[in-house]
Amino acid sequence: MNAMPRLTAAQESGTAGCPTTVRIGFIPLVDCALPVVAAHKNFAAREGLRLELVRESSWANIRDRVVLGHFDAAHMLAPMPIAASLKIGHLTVPMAAPLALGLGGNAITVSTGLWRAMGRGPGAPPQETAAALAAVVAVRARAGQPPLTFAMVYPFSCHNYELRYWLASAGIHPDRDVRLVVVPPPLMGDALNAGQIDGFCVGEPWNSLAVAAGTGVIAATKAELWRHSPEKVLGLSAAWAERHPDRVAALIRALTAAAWADDPAHHDELAELLADPAHVGAPAAVIAGALSGRLPLVPGGAAVRIPDFLVFSRSAATFPWASHALWFYSQMVRWGQTPLSAEGIAIARRTYRPDLYRAALKGTALALPSASMKVEGALDRPTPVASSTGTLVLGPDGFFDGRRFDPDQFEAYLGGFAIHSMNGPAAVAQAETD
Repeated sequence: MNAMPRLTAAQESGTAGCPTTVRIGFIPLVDCALPVVAAHKNFAAREGLRLELVRESSWANIRDRVVLGHFDAAHMLAPMPIAASLKIGHLTVPMAAPLALGLGGNAITVSTGLWRAMGRGPGAPPQETAAALAAVVAVRARAGQPPLTFAMVYPFSCHNYELRYWLASAGIHPDRDVRLVVVPPPLMGDALNAGQIDGFCVGEPWNSLAVAAGTGVIAATKAELWRHSPEKVLGLSAAWAERHPDRVAALIRALTAAAWADDPAHHDELAELLADPAHVGAPAAVIAGALSGRLPLVPGGAAVRIPDFLVFSRSAATFPWASHALWFYSQMVRWGQTPLSAEGIAIARRTYRPDLYRAALKGTALALPSASMKVEGALDRPTPVASSTGTLVLGPDGFFDGRRFDPDQFEAYLGGFAIHSMNGPAAVAQAETD
């Protein structure tokens, strides 16, 4: 018997020529740009898709609505599909991440009062700002004062791991010397202004808005902590991906075509599009600063250029590297969210789907990396690597402390850190106050 022919995305809707609706959840952040551009600049329509974008208020809602089938896919924190596939956290199902939505875009912001106590000038390197914070933490501890409180957006997030990495680099134990809490991105500035927190790690525009309000100072950016590092992915349930392979392929093509967003000539138009209250709802001028990588770091200060602050297409920014997934798993292990196991490594690796990415984009002009993993943090300059078209430039991708993550040396990498979590995996449910 001959196999049934595979349907196109448009034909899957039941009426050839009519677009297939794909419902995508997102959080109001500048890095939701690719789904927004794909929906509004006809990239999705060219693939036979109609993207229904639904703005959400928290990452827990994003996760739950993908798990429950309310969303077909979502703008998702890069570690979130891995945690769901590992069955840690609350509602979980096996997930797939067939595409990254960009690199960079986060920052660590502290209150103006804390910044004054740290005694550093704007733009100081992350090593210096972390050391200055450690001195403040030590003084407060000797005086018997309560620990400083820092917010991140979700326990299984780049923000959590970046904040912990930065703190621990200066000897600050994230589970003992400070207090970490979860706050949704749009509420970070309000929490800082109200004195509920002393700092936070979040994506743009919420750092810049705190600076503009005069309440916050950007102490470090993601691009400084780990240049060209992953941030958000297209997340969907593995079951939905299995049922709808052509929709997934069409969605990948639509979102990679939306690398239109990386062209500086389009930044003003993109800023206006994202400024719409239906999307991010922040001033276009603030969003444009994030897109260009020019941000004021202190209230009233001039904009400072941050190289590669936010990248949508260059340096294979949409490719779902399995080594990125394994780095996130290493941080879950480091901070006691899950035990280290061969099965866990395998689950994390297969959650990211470069095979789906390559299948969807085969025959297009986009350069596709030949490898699915690489040593993270090994490139100190732009470097040509093998690709489907012969030339692809990656990097620089260094960590600020000079470490490298070799996914084939997993245990050795973890063993190189002096500070680990005081809590075991059982603490995850309590910590996930989202």
